[in-house]
Amino acid sequence: MSSPSGALERRLGLGDAVVIGLGSMIGAGVFAAFAPAAKAAGSGLLIGLAVAAIVAYCNATSSARLAALYPESGGTYVYGRRRLGDFWGYQAGWSFVVGKTASCAAMALTFASYAAPAHVRVVGVLAVVALTAVNYFGVQRSAWLTRVIVALTLLTLMVVVIACLAGGRATGHHLTPFPGTGVRGVLQAGGLLFFAFAGYARVATLGEEVREPTRIIPRAITIALLITLVIYAIVGVSALMAAGPGGLAATTAPLRAAVDAGRLHAVAPIVQVGGAIAALGSLLALILGVSRTTLAMSRDGYLPTALAAVHPRYRVPHRAEIAVGAVVAVLVATIDLRGAIGFSSFGVLAYYAIANASAMTLTPEEHRPPRWLPVLGLLGCVVLAVSLPARSTLVGAAVLLLGAVVFFGRRHVRTRRETR
Repeated sequence: MSSPSGALERRLGLGDAVVIGLGSMIGAGVFAAFAPAAKAAGSGLLIGLAVAAIVAYCNATSSARLAALYPESGGTYVYGRRRLGDFWGYQAGWSFVVGKTASCAAMALTFASYAAPAHVRVVGVLAVVALTAVNYFGVQRSAWLTRVIVALTLLTLMVVVIACLAGGRATGHHLTPFPGTGVRGVLQAGGLLFFAFAGYARVATLGEEVREPTRIIPRAITIALLITLVIYAIVGVSALMAAGPGGLAATTAPLRAAVDAGRLHAVAPIVQVGGAIAALGSLLALILGVSRTTLAMSRDGYLPTALAAVHPRYRVPHRAEIAVGAVVAVLVATIDLRGAIGFSSFGVLAYYAIANASAMTLTPEEHRPPRWLPVLGLLGCVVLAVSLPARSTLVGAAVLLLGAVVFFGRRHVRTRRETR
């Protein structure tokens, strides 16, 4: 049966949805986030990991219940509008599109740093162009490619764990002193590590392309999150035992450093290749999610309506994908990697704070989660956001304020036109 004109085709099953979620989480974050987390908290990053996981679980539960009620493209942009009003939905969409566009650039630069460190910007731009083309020709091909990337990334992480534990240098003494930092250090580590968890609700932004969304979306989010948490915990403990917090904090490639510390140097190139593949997988999923939220906001007139077009053959939001790819390519050619990651973290936490606030309005008839879950998720997002480095928090807050100015400015212009 063909899809109605302007609608996306429902082609993704549970396996595809889980893989897209894993591809969004098990990516460049696990290859990079342990270094700044170790610098912020030492071995206390393990507590930060637990904090990030708790907040992520609350967010996942809230997002899953909302996605079951509103299986539409757009994620929290849709939930915020339906539950809290147009402004909060817009702010969620603004936070997601702007923050995740910066994250796309960060992932492209990370990929290029592993794959071709002598030509980072050129290779990063080429990666964005290639993956935009993959998404353009249909989400099913994107899901297939993501499946391959996730499998290779998991294989690489297995090699990392084996090399760390079997290299002869792993010791529990590297976990001391524990936690080795104060509350702020742990929370900052949690905020940085949350960045690596942040893709679990990406499935919700594909609501119009998932078969049986009310059944598949909640299950896919929960399964993907649990798998990722177990993997991160194993990798984090193994890396700390091999290199210690100082060894991880002293590098931008912490898993490579952990393998080198374990003295199994022969497998270090595998980790380098795996880091490039993981970044590529994250970039693929990010472009996919940002373009769908752009589609939803364009349909509602908050972004240029020309971006709401769906390709008559491939059934994808082709103009939105091209626009997102173009903006990301420009950022890759100009932006600083560290600044992009910090800003993206703040945007992601703001996005999920609105998701939790939306879930707090659900009724028992709508299968709301336990009251404490969205409350804890909202508070957790706020606390982690303000615990990030001051520059990231200030820049993020300024961009959210800019989004509010744009929203009310457009509303004022529209009201004046209607009253003439």
